[in-house]
Amino acid sequence: MDVMPLLLLVAGSAAVAGIARRTPVPAPLLLVAAGLVVSYVPGIPDYTLEPDVVLPLVLPPLLYKEGTESSYLDLRAQMRPVGLLSVGYVLFATFVVGWAAYLVVPGLPLPAALVLGAVVAPTDAVAAAAIARRVGLPSRITTILQGESLLNDATAITAYKVALAAAVGAGSTWAGGIEEFLRAAVGGVLVGLVLMVPIHWLRTRLTEALLQNTLSLLIPFVAYGVAEQLHASGVLAVVVVAVYLGHRAWEVDFATRLQEEAVWKMVAFVLESAVFALIGLQMPPILKGLAAYHGADAAWYAIAVFLVVVAARFVWTFPATFLPRVLSRRVREREEDPTWRAPVVVSWAAMRGVVSLAIAFSIPETIRGGAPFPQRNLILFLTFTTVIGTLVVQGLTLAPLIRLMKFPGRDRQAETLAEANAQAQASLAAERRLEELLADERNALPPPLADRLRDVLERRRNAVWERLGQANPVTGESVDDTYRRLSRAMISAEREVFVRLRDHRYIDDEMLRALLRHLDLEEAAAYREAA
Repeated sequence: MDVMPLLLLVAGSAAVAGIARRTPVPAPLLLVAAGLVVSYVPGIPDYTLEPDVVLPLVLPPLLYKEGTESSYLDLRAQMRPVGLLSVGYVLFATFVVGWAAYLVVPGLPLPAALVLGAVVAPTDAVAAAAIARRVGLPSRITTILQGESLLNDATAITAYKVALAAAVGAGSTWAGGIEEFLRAAVGGVLVGLVLMVPIHWLRTRLTEALLQNTLSLLIPFVAYGVAEQLHASGVLAVVVVAVYLGHRAWEVDFATRLQEEAVWKMVAFVLESAVFALIGLQMPPILKGLAAYHGADAAWYAIAVFLVVVAARFVWTFPATFLPRVLSRRVREREEDPTWRAPVVVSWAAMRGVVSLAIAFSIPETIRGGAPFPQRNLILFLTFTTVIGTLVVQGLTLAPLIRLMKFPGRDRQAETLAEANAQAQASLAAERRLEELLADERNALPPPLADRLRDVLERRRNAVWERLGQANPVTGESVDDTYRRLSRAMISAEREVFVRLRDHRYIDDEMLRALLRHLDLEEAAAYREAA
């Protein structure tokens, strides 16, 4: 097996993603553009998007990472809009886009057109969420977009299977399709519910952080694989387990949490960078299959499908936003009046991603009887152009659109005040517990050490309140920046001494590593206190 193409893909995509962090262009867009350019460089190996790799090996860890970082309480509070988008919109887009393609593309059978509709129906919120966080989109809208992207893949994959069964002649009825959809959805949720408690129990019982993190890397694949073996939705199983474990993450050992954060950031960075680069690299193999179509005709089909995809999102989102208030007094009483700005942003943030391409590449070459799948190459091309179109057109304009909407910014002062109050309550509880423990003779400590514990609590309690203060009148630095800078200067001085002592053989390398780790933890703690 030649691993060099894989190494080139990972290294190249990571480098481009690193460059993107220094530019105003979102990383997914730059990665796709780089993939498009590189795909035409002579000597570059062919990178074919294998659905047997992407769906079971790439999708579960990305979903798991997003799920563990999601808020169960926020998702529950926004369950209605999330459900309307992740289920209702996906089915609506499947039919609308499929019907439009059936009318626009001559000779495209309706079942094959519905396959196309299901393929381009699910949105990918990776790029949208990155833009939303950077420009300060209200947290409610961000939660809705992230919740939709967690759940809509399951709906799209199930709709695709139903449409594909009809297209290949395997037989599919409306009743059968609904039954398969319910079986996949309910089964996926049940598998997740069954797995989440024992997995969490095992996580809390393991004492080795390395073993716990190894288990963490296996969890999404186990959940996905078990569900798929039972013909249920592996996507939903992964999401249910991930949201539960994220909600209960506080019960896991601190070392595990620290390592998991670093490990999963690296995993997500590599996978997301590679899959967006792969999207751009798919252009040559897709264009090779379009020899039977005139360029002008293929371009017209691509523009038409893209416009229908964008329009269908608006057609669904506005009624889904306002109709519940018209039909339900309970909704009117419990929720604030929505404005037109939120559905505009939610509609425009519906970019497509690698899942659509992976599903499209899983379309079989032939149907029952051995005949070629109707216009398969054109479906691949239309999927590719829709993904690229949404990433480029909507991705480049989403941030300016959000700024144009002039959403009220986050109240940093109020957030810091809430954090300070929470920290004060926690510190008082810890202080009471400390005094109870110190009153027991079995916990006797020398006064300096007992005072040190009290100082730690006092410093933690005061740190957040100090952030409410004014900036330094001389340097313009906030107290956060000053604290962080001085802490790093002190720790750097200590680190230089340790290294010098090692170089003079006063201490060995093993002791140096132990001392440096203590300093690293202190620097991390100082950074967190200031940040």
